[in-house]
Amino acid sequence: MVKIRLRRDGAKKAPFYTLVVADSRFPTGGRFLDKVGVYNPMTEPAFVEVNKEKVLEWLKKGAKPTDTARALIKKSGIEI
Repeated sequence: MVKIRLRRDGAKKAPFYTLVVADSRFPTGGRFLDKVGVYNPMTEPAFVEVNKEKVLEWLKKGAKPTDTARALIKKSGIEI
């Protein structure tokens, strides 16, 4: 099953997340199929940037977002 989920990047105590499309069998920080956005919770307000076209394309193909990814996608203004 293909999922849209967060991948943690950044240094210790300075997290930076990438919104990726990955097979659910791959490890969370491992291989992914496509990068669809970024999320930086360390800025005020938190920075969220999502590529609308890519997200909608993957949702049409059957990708399921995780709860956190779904919240970030909705926050960026994309209706699921």
